[in-house]
Amino acid sequence: MDWIAWVLIPLVKALVLLVLLLTAFAYLSYVERKLVARFHVRYGPNRAGPFGLLQPLADALKMLFKEEIIPRHVDKLSYLAAPAMVVVPALLVWAVIPISNLSFRVFGYEITFYLTDLNVGLLYVLAVAELGTYGIVVGGWSSNNKYALLGALRTSSQMLSYTLPMGVALLSMVTIAGSFSLLDIVNAQRGLWFVVLQPLGFLIYFIAGLAETNRSPFDLPETENELVAGFTTEYGGMKFALFYMGEYINMITISALATTFFLGGWWGPFAAQLPILGIFYFVLKVAVMIFVIIWVRASLPRVRYDQLMRFCWKFLLPLALVNLMVTATAVAIWG
Repeated sequence: MDWIAWVLIPLVKALVLLVLLLTAFAYLSYVERKLVARFHVRYGPNRAGPFGLLQPLADALKMLFKEEIIPRHVDKLSYLAAPAMVVVPALLVWAVIPISNLSFRVFGYEITFYLTDLNVGLLYVLAVAELGTYGIVVGGWSSNNKYALLGALRTSSQMLSYTLPMGVALLSMVTIAGSFSLLDIVNAQRGLWFVVLQPLGFLIYFIAGLAETNRSPFDLPETENELVAGFTTEYGGMKFALFYMGEYINMITISALATTFFLGGWWGPFAAQLPILGIFYFVLKVAVMIFVIIWVRASLPRVRYDQLMRFCWKFLLPLALVNLMVTATAVAIWG
């Protein structure tokens, strides 16, 4: 076995991707606070460093040096494992997300801007992304606190419910592209982005993505006026920061998947002639999606929990099924 091609190169790419994601998480929290402040006509962070740019570093240091308190009534092993169970799946999803079609050779080895291309990439994404639910449920249960448990139960029912319309909406993309591979789905959009062919599928995916990441107006698991802090009630310091990290990385992941499935991935003007532009297009599209998610948070009030579940089962899921049926019929007739 060629250990450089099969072990060393994927390991280096994974470490680089990990550093980029953790850096993006830190500064995404800064960007969100500044954007929401602008929407609310107030100042955001502006004390730590020029324009507040050192605020993420200050927050990280604060979390690191906070006293680690473990309540006596918790199940200690599960309580400590839960934050990691949220962060790890959020990072693993990126193993199959293609960032660019750019590739180059180093000492005879081809270096690509993705870790691997699975022929069942979509199934991998849906399976791994849902593993984060276990971390939230375990964290709420192990806290031995009624508010944390209620928050965990809300999260599990919300995320499992909204996975169905999201998965059905993404199956429409698979029907058009004819492949579960994310690389094939991006290449199928070279001439026309799928958002043009599937505007309804994109809208369903976006709404379900907000619910999957517990973002406003679907942030019911953390309603401070009802559940204190939901499943994070008994967590502080770096353990709370890991839950926070999982939420923000999931927000980046949802935006990256929307770019991959609906917005043409790395494709854009002259991307075929200059593949390095693909990285710029991909990052730009992800940034626009993140901006829209933050915009929604600053604009819409939180819904009631019964409205949230009713909307999913009685409206969003049937709409996604109808969209899939129409798409499959159109592909069967016109190809």
